[in-house]
Amino acid sequence: MTGQPLGETRIGDSGPWVVFCHGLFGRGKNFTSAAKALQPDFRSLLLDMPDHGTSPWTDEFDYGHAAELVAHHLREGVAADGPVHVVGHSMGGKIAMTLALIAPDLVDRLVVVDISPTGSSGASEFAHYLDSLARIELAALRSHGDADRALAQDVPQPYLRGFLLQNLRRDRETKTFDWQPNLHLLRRDLDTITGDIPHGGRTFEGPVLWMAGGRSDYVTDEQGPVMRQLFPKAVQVTIKDAGHWVHSQEPDAFVATLRYFLQRQG
Repeated sequence: MTGQPLGETRIGDSGPWVVFCHGLFGRGKNFTSAAKALQPDFRSLLLDMPDHGTSPWTDEFDYGHAAELVAHHLREGVAADGPVHVVGHSMGGKIAMTLALIAPDLVDRLVVVDISPTGSSGASEFAHYLDSLARIELAALRSHGDADRALAQDVPQPYLRGFLLQNLRRDRETKTFDWQPNLHLLRRDLDTITGDIPHGGRTFEGPVLWMAGGRSDYVTDEQGPVMRQLFPKAVQVTIKDAGHWVHSQEPDAFVATLRYFLQRQG
């Protein structure tokens, strides 16, 4: 799928570029509010990661390959004239870290949100979500409400069902439903998604903000040495009242912390 562009949304008309990479089940537009809040100081590129949103599907999930696809997209686009800031959450954070390691010329400042370069703790949680979505009988659906009711037994939290069901799309002509993400591949390769990033002994010497949610267990003290070995200039900040989805659970604190890091000198 080299040559097939990733799905993207652009927000803002001025300032340095900030590229957002979303997590599993997400899409670039999940960062719309943050991107609008960064205006007019920054303009944002909201990317759909491979196998998500409007981006093409791949044959297998691999962080090295995913980072190469993002690198190609940036070289052909917003980073054609120089490096850009890159923000990645969860799976997107691992793609962003891998990107910084394999193509440091593309990355000015890196922000990693609630994930580490080593294996994460959410494998069983995400397996449950993927299996729950797979159990929905798409042919029987007549509305998104039907899907919400079908998912409620496995996922009782309404906000979480809404996040997952953003990936359900209805064909305007046939009126049938289908999933935008490659759910089969994501389930099959979940161990890779929740595993270590490939680094080959590389390091990224640029500024790095490692942002963690205070109520999340995706970033632990044990992961710190590996993170700082790969990213020697990493500075860790914890958003006290946030869980794993820092940008949606504490949006004001997320944007304020992000803006401060991107605008600080040195």
